[in-house]
Formats: sequence, C-alpha cells, structure tokens
Amino acid sequence: MRTFVHGAAVWDVACPQRPSRVAGVTMAGFRVRDLDALRMVPHPAVTLLLEFGAGSPVMDCAGGRQQRGSVVAGPGIGSGGAVWARGENIECVQIRLSPVIARAVLGASPADLDGIVIALDDLWGREASRIRERLGETPSWADRFALTDASLARRHEAGPPVDPEVAWAWHRIVGDRGLVRVDDLAAELGWSRKRLWSRFRSQLGLPPKRAVKLVRFDHAAHRLVAGEAAARVAADTGYVDQSHLHRDVKAFTGATPATVAAEPFLAVDDLAWAGPAAG
Repeated sequence: MRTFVHGAAVWDVACPQRPSRVAGVTMAGFRVRDLDALRMVPHPAVTLLLEFGAGSPVMDCAGGRQQRGSVVAGPGIGSGGAVWARGENIECVQIRLSPVIARAVLGASPADLDGIVIALDDLWGREASRIRERLGETPSWADRFALTDASLARRHEAGPPVDPEVAWAWHRIVGDRGLVRVDDLAAELGWSRKRLWSRFRSQLGLPPKRAVKLVRFDHAAHRLVAGEAAARVAADTGYVDQSHLHRDVKAFTGATPATVAAEPFLAVDDLAWAGPAAG
C-alpha cells in the first residue's frame, strides 16, 4: 500500500499484483481517514464501490439525494459536477467495469444507471452485505482483491453478453480515444445509425455519441492533469479550439479546465489505475 498526497488529500492506495481474470475489470483499494468533498469526475466506465471499513462513504447527489455505503453508478458519474464524495475512516475496493461487461456483472443494464448513483443493496440484495462482511474479515489487500475478483468472475460467467457488434463499437471508440464518427461506426457495421444508437444505449448505458464525447473528455482531462497546456490538449484531442474544450469540461464537471487539472480524483489515476484501462 502506498500513500497518495495531493494538496490536502492524503490517501493510502493499494493495487492488485495481477490483472483481473475478467477482461474489462480494473480495481484499486483505498484507505482514507478524512475524505472532504471530493468531486466525482465523469469516467467512461461503470463504477462499483465496495466499502467495508469502520466509516461509510457518502455520495451527495443532485437534488439533495444521498447514498451511503457500497454503491454503483453508470458511465459518466458526476456529469455537471452533480456528485461529490465525503466521509471518514473509509476503506473500500473501487472497481471500474467496462460497459461491455457491466450488464453481465451487475445483473442489470447500465442503462438503468444513467446519471444516477444507487445503493448496491438495491441491486444485489443480501449478496452486497455478504461481500462487505467477507471483505471486512479478510486481513490483506491481496486477499481482498482475490475475493472481489472471484465474485465478479462468477457473476460475469452467469450474465448475458452484449452483442459482439456493440462490443466492437465500444472498443473502437476507446481505441481511437473518442476520435471517431458515429456514422462511420454504423457504416462499418452495416447498421443504420438508429439501430446502433438503440443497441448501444440499451446494452452499454449511454448513446454512442455521448460515449465518444466521454472518452475524448477523459483523455483530455488526464492530459490537463499531467500539466499540458489547454490549447495544446484541445488541438491534440479533437476539439475545434480551446473554447470548445472549455465548454466540454464545464459540461462534464461543472468546473473550468484549470480546476479539473488539480482534481485529486484524476491525479490518483497514475498510482491507483496504473494497469490497462477497462476497455
């Protein structure tokens, strides 16, 4: 376990020693004594948070709604700056699920999670409590990751796969870092734009055009965190100009590019998610 320090943020971070047995799963462990108003920056994956510590994370969502404890959220959690996390004495395993496998692992379509955060108990029932108890009884991070991975693998094997054409379209978007036109994807598949939109939205939880924008934003945001100038980032990541980048960042986060560049939620990625991204 290593310590991440970024401004006022001080977190202990653990990483698995080997990749998940399920392609499209990445995970990290966090121990946070005092989490104070962390902006959840949208990410192109389904987020699954399994908490087991003495404290309990709190998600403050739009409209004054709150979720406590283990939660799950669809791709793009926190759009518009709508979700903030806080809490004390938090210990958790955070999992990023590629939308391609999320339906099988969760037992529900990511489309049911569009723009919202829900309690894992509401989705998995008693199983969520059992996982929490077992994680709390497990002494090492290596064993916690193994336990979590085994549970995810069982659910994945039992769940329905997405259409191979939909999986191909997602991987193409991720591989091209959002620099692909939806019309071109549909043409390469031999599908109509309407058919691609419908299948993609129902199986992955977001329409293809938003997926393109989200993947492009994610790539640009991490380059901003790395210290690159906004004008250079805009030019290299497919934005018309710096103003276009500014509008997109504002829409996704509710903040300016300069503010996003200092977000610990993004800065921790090089430590916590150093392995292959969930594609």
